[in-house]
Amino acid sequence: MNTKLHAICDSQGCPLNLFATAGQVSDYIGARALLSSLPKVGWLLGDRGYDADWFRKALQDKGIRPCIPGRKQRKTTVKYDKRRYKQRNRIEIMFGRLKD
Repeated sequence: MNTKLHAICDSQGCPLNLFATAGQVSDYIGARALLSSLPKVGWLLGDRGYDADWFRKALQDKGIRPCIPGRKQRKTTVKYDKRRYKQRNRIEIMFGRLKD
């Protein structure tokens, strides 16, 4: 059995909150679990696994702009800031450090 680790990180890539789920569970479960603990921020960077209309709406209700690319099977394309999305590498580096 494997697990997935969902994280809320600051702009420097330092983890603020972590949540583990079973590996076969959808990313939506982690998103729903961490939604209430999101700090006051302007943007949220996330990968395609977090692309859901309900999640985008929940972020906007909190005053957070989502920077999440749309899933490939999405019928309507989603606009996101590609330049800002490149900063997500800080999160990937954080996960790499945790694995080490």
